Amino acid sequence: MQLSEQEIIRREKLQQLQQAGIDAYPAPSYPVTHYSEQIKAAFTEETKDAFVQVCVAGRIMTINDKGKVFFIKVQDSQGLIQLYVRRDDICPDEDKTLFDEVVKRGLDLGDFIGVTGFVFTTRTGETSIHAQTLTLLAKSLKPLPVVKRDEEGNVYDAVTDPEFRYRQRYADLVINPAVKRTFELRTKMMNTIRTFLNNHGALEVDTPVLQSIPGGAAARPFITHHNALDMPLYLRIANELYLKRLIVGGFDWVYEFSRNFRNEGMDRTHNPEFTILEWYTAYKDYEWMMETTEQLLEQLAIALHGTTELTVGEKTISFKAPFKRISIFDAVKENTGIDISELDEAGLRAVCKQLHIDVATNIGKGKLIDEIFGATSEANYIQPTFIIDYPVEMSPLTKKHRSKPGLVERFELMVNGKEIANAYSELNDPIDQRERFEEQVKLMERGDDEAMFIDHDFLRALEYGMPPTAGIGIGIDRLCMLLTNQVSIQDVLLFPQMRAEKLD
Repeated sequence: MQLSEQEIIRREKLQQLQQAGIDAYPAPSYPVTHYSEQIKAAFTEETKDAFVQVCVAGRIMTINDKGKVFFIKVQDSQGLIQLYVRRDDICPDEDKTLFDEVVKRGLDLGDFIGVTGFVFTTRTGETSIHAQTLTLLAKSLKPLPVVKRDEEGNVYDAVTDPEFRYRQRYADLVINPAVKRTFELRTKMMNTIRTFLNNHGALEVDTPVLQSIPGGAAARPFITHHNALDMPLYLRIANELYLKRLIVGGFDWVYEFSRNFRNEGMDRTHNPEFTILEWYTAYKDYEWMMETTEQLLEQLAIALHGTTELTVGEKTISFKAPFKRISIFDAVKENTGIDISELDEAGLRAVCKQLHIDVATNIGKGKLIDEIFGATSEANYIQPTFIIDYPVEMSPLTKKHRSKPGLVERFELMVNGKEIANAYSELNDPIDQRERFEEQVKLMERGDDEAMFIDHDFLRALEYGMPPTAGIGIGIDRLCMLLTNQVSIQDVLLFPQMRAEKLD
C-alpha cells in the first residue's frame, strides 16, 4: 500500500503516542452528556449554571495552536463547537505528558477526542467549552480532504469531485455538512410517508427479494443461483405481485418500501439498486389514488419545508393539490401536434421516423408509444401532472378503462420532467391477466428482454378472487431528489453503485 507523506507522519505520531503509554484507541464507552447545537441553543447567562459540567465528543475539524492554549473545533452529530484547551487545566499536576504528547504533538485534523468542562462565552461572543479533561478517542491515520472554512469553522468551499464523494461517502459526510442534511431529510420524508399511511389504516409488510420469477414490472433482472435448491433466482424488479397476493388474502391496504434491482443503464436518475414505495388498497380505483397521492405529496412538502412551493434548480414547483390531469395521447398531441391514438404499430413507427426517434425493431406498440411520449413530451411537464388513460398494450397489469375502449385506468405522475409515480386500477380478471401475460411472452420471443414472465402462482391467486384494487409505485429516490433539490440520484443514495475502483 502506497502511503502519502501525511499518512506516514500520522503513523509515526501513533507510534510516539504508544511509546508514551497513551492508548490511541481506548475502550469504546465514553459518557457524552451534551451535543454542540444543544449547548449553543440553550446556553445563556441565565442558564449557565446548567452547563458547569458537560461532556462532549467529536472529530477535530480545526486546530489553532497558541502555545500553552489551543482552540479546537470539534464536529459531533449536530454540528461544530469550539473547545478552549489550556495546558494547566488538563494537566494540573507537574506531569504535562498528556498535553505535550497528545495535544501538542499528537493531535491531527480528523482525530476523535472527548472533553469534559464548563461552557462559557469568549470575548468574541462564541459559545465554547473550557476543557478540564481531554481524552484521545481515535487517531485518524488518513487526512481529510482540505476544504475552506470561515471563522466559525463552517464550510464555504466544499469538495465537489463526484468520484471522491460517492466512493468515499464516509469522508464526504464529514467535510460537506449539507450532504448529511440531505439524508436527514430523506429519513424524515420516509417517516412522514409511514405516518401518513399508518394513520390511514395501511399495514407495512415485507415481501421476498429473491424471487423465482421477476414479476411486476418490465425490466431486465439480475440473476443468481440457489445451490441447495439448484435453481435460478432473481433479485426482485418489483414487489407488486406479492403485495396483490396479500390483497387476495384479505388485507385491505398494504405497503412496502421495497429495495428493487434492475440490470439496466445508469445515469442521473437511474441506479441499479433503488427504493420504491408500493401500496395496494382494496375497493379503490385510480381516481381515488390520484387524490390520495396529491394529499401525500402536499403534506410531504409542508413537513420537510413548511410550504408547498419548492425551489428545484431554477424552477419553482407547487405541490398544492389538485394537480393537472391529461391523457397520454393528448399529451403527445399537445407537444407534437400529432394524434397517435388510432395508429397501429406501422403507423407509430412512421411517426418515430418523422420525429427522428430511434427505436428497436423488436418492440411492440406499447413500447413505441412510450418512446414517443418520452422523447417528445415527458420533459415538458414541470409542475405535478398526472398523465392518464394509457393504451392497453403499455399496461399488462392494469384494468381496462370502464368507458374508453382500448385504454386502461392508469396514471403516471410527472414532476420536473420525470416520472415520480406509476399507478393503476389493478387488473383482477384472471382470464384477462393470463392473456396479457401471454402477449408479453410473444414480445419476449421477439427479443424484448424487458417483457414480463408468466407468473402462474400469481394467476392462481387471482383465480381465488381479488377485490377491486388500486395500486401505486412511487420512486423514493427521485422523490427525494425533488424534495431536497438534488440533480443526481447519486446525491440521495448513501452508497451509489460505481465502477470497480482502480487501486494502486
